[in-house]
Amino acid sequence: MPSTIRLYRVLKAPPERVYRAFLDPAAMCKWLPPHGFTGTVHEIDAKVGGRYRMSFTNFGTGNSIAFGGEYLELVPNERIRHTDRFDDPNLPGEMTTTVTLKAVSCGTELQIVQEGVPDVIPAEACHLGWQESLSLLAQVVEPEIPD
Repeated sequence: MPSTIRLYRVLKAPPERVYRAFLDPAAMCKWLPPHGFTGTVHEIDAKVGGRYRMSFTNFGTGNSIAFGGEYLELVPNERIRHTDRFDDPNLPGEMTTTVTLKAVSCGTELQIVQEGVPDVIPAEACHLGWQESLSLLAQVVEPEIPD
């Protein structure tokens, strides 16, 4: 059965900045690929019904994996829901990822639910990758750097 991954994190940044990091191609390339990977955004049309396409490249081997999907819901600074599908036929099926943001006293409460993760990806490996990505996300959105 496909897995469902649930993640929770509090970030010391306003929801507006966290939301933007999920839709800005340069930010996505910096934080979304887990350790050892680089990222390329090939296409992004951040509107309901719009599509995105991205790839991660293993820096050590040079092998890439491409994926993409469609934006199903975009509520600024609160919620993003999109589909994900890998180009690789060995990773079949369509996933749905829901990102929920909530302003809290010290920043933003972030919840991510990724449903339909292919059976060939162990849930624990998916959790590890997401944990690395979310640590990188914090490094992008938390610093307060003056102009």
